[in-house]
Amino acid sequence: MLDAIMMARTQITLDPENHRRARRRAAELGISLAEYLRRLVARDIAPRMPRMDPSGIFDLGDSGGSDIARFKETYLGKAVSAGRQRLRRRAPKPGRKKGR
Repeated sequence: MLDAIMMARTQITLDPENHRRARRRAAELGISLAEYLRRLVARDIAPRMPRMDPSGIFDLGDSGGSDIARFKETYLGKAVSAGRQRLRRRAPKPGRKKGR
């Protein structure tokens, strides 16, 4: 069952140019002029999320003086080498059975 929504009837006065343009925009959206105006009012008075200062995401922690951007290739190379060494230690040697 749909709940009835109570609405208050309001009369507004628009100059002819704004009225024409608002009707045209409502038609483009496929809605009535009244619905168009309701949406404009709802959007204007909606609670707004506070704008965050983007600098707040920087300097969140201390990197200990490392410069990851400058040395990323070195760090990636070391990580890849370490991963290969672990794989070599785990892999059984050719011709040998596990458990010997």
